[in-house]
Amino acid sequence: MKKYFSSIGNDIPSAIVVFLVAIPLCLGIAVASGLNEFSGIIGGIVGGIVVGMISGSQLSVSGPAAGLTAIVAAAVLKLPAVEAFFLSVVIAGVIQVIMGFLKMGVIGDYVPNSVIKGMLAAIGIILILKQIPHLVGYDVNFEGDEAFVQLTGENTFSSLVNSLNHLTPLACLIGIVGIMILIVYETKWVKQQKIFQLLSGPLLVVIIGVIINRLLTENENLLIAKNAHLVNIPVAGNANEFFSFFSFPDWKYLTDVNVWITAITLALVASLETLLGIEAVDKLDSMKRVSPPNRELMAQGAGNMVSGFLGGLPLTSVIVRSSANVNAGAKTKMSTIFHGFLILICVAFVPNLLNLIPKAALAAILVFTGYKLAKISLFKEYYKKGWDQFMPFVITIIAIVFTDLLKGVIIGIITGLFFIIRSNFRTAIFYIQDGNNHLIRLRKDVSFFIKPILKSKLESIPANSNLIIDLSKAEFIDKDVMETINDFSKHAQLKNIHVSVNKSTYNQSHLQEDPVVIRPDDMAH
Repeated sequence: MKKYFSSIGNDIPSAIVVFLVAIPLCLGIAVASGLNEFSGIIGGIVGGIVVGMISGSQLSVSGPAAGLTAIVAAAVLKLPAVEAFFLSVVIAGVIQVIMGFLKMGVIGDYVPNSVIKGMLAAIGIILILKQIPHLVGYDVNFEGDEAFVQLTGENTFSSLVNSLNHLTPLACLIGIVGIMILIVYETKWVKQQKIFQLLSGPLLVVIIGVIINRLLTENENLLIAKNAHLVNIPVAGNANEFFSFFSFPDWKYLTDVNVWITAITLALVASLETLLGIEAVDKLDSMKRVSPPNRELMAQGAGNMVSGFLGGLPLTSVIVRSSANVNAGAKTKMSTIFHGFLILICVAFVPNLLNLIPKAALAAILVFTGYKLAKISLFKEYYKKGWDQFMPFVITIIAIVFTDLLKGVIIGIITGLFFIIRSNFRTAIFYIQDGNNHLIRLRKDVSFFIKPILKSKLESIPANSNLIIDLSKAEFIDKDVMETINDFSKHAQLKNIHVSVNKSTYNQSHLQEDPVVIRPDDMAH
């Protein structure tokens, strides 16, 4: 525990930032999902406290996720009662715990780094595009929306354009001042001043935003920010009313097949998003710590069991909140846990205070977070790495921006696999020519995918030549490839081509007994 409390000076300010960012996201996602706002608040509290305590990730922050909105909304409409949905969330949590015990968390390890970095950059771009409307006072779409096509029928770009036609001067002022404060906080001079280390940039943005809104809210010439542009947390008049906000699962729906279908769907999608999330956050960690994926599945499962039991939304590791946590300077998971307690305390005792916060101030924080995730330098870095890294990176970004997180990542993985296979092909065959003498060397694993390339190269050998086919470097050769070589050797004499096969320590019968693997190569030599 000592290591956690030694970083308390970094973790408490970070917790405040994540708390401020999480509140409107929890509320917006709950409303978009067809549930009351307090279900989102419960999810945020449980994601911080329960998941934070069990998780092995130091910087990941869990809570309600926009990626589950469509699934939740459809389930709420299909199931006989909202209590049946909460039961599905509990069951989903049990399934995730089982997945963790079965060590199914390795799935995230198979996602290429270029796709993970593309996912982070895409989230950054989406944050900028989605938060600019809130920055200028256009709050038609819910906070936390990440999908390209929105519930209102608009898309990301049409919403951005429409927001320019519905500017609220006061919101614009708060947003611009907020971004300027965050830019100043990035300067070396500010970072060296102790007072600014105690008062973080995002927290100052919120304080200044509240002050500006309160001072100028009576000026009609500014087209004031109405209550709709402020955070809107449910306010309880007394303790009994507060506890009435909680709902509980109804176990009589345990035999409903739709409850189980919803639970399995939530468990699978939430687990995949979580594994992608912790992979992405680990890339942002300056200490490069590695989060244990199986433990994370069990932590998320425990969180969903508690959230569902209290009437909360399903949880995943959320990149937006996690990124805000990293950018705010968090060092350990105490930041995540503290943010959960902050939500609980403030919602229970001072909700009216939180309802003074203008969304433009929070949008400024998220826009700046988006900028730090999608810096131009990141694009330059991947361009220098070559097309096999740059293309999966860019295609992942485009796919996520124009679809959603999961679809975009799947498209990115497919693209990454294509370039991996393409790169492997280029290293499986080595060809060189010296006058009338030709050498074809098969290297590493040679699968049947290489057959068309090998066949084409063999047939391109001119008549009256000497050809050496070197198999000594290959570890695995497909039977189809050996058959192609044997067939060519038989008819090469028609073109007066002398073929010699160098098997070295390799035994041809051994090669034909075992299946073999493929890859193309430097045939441009």
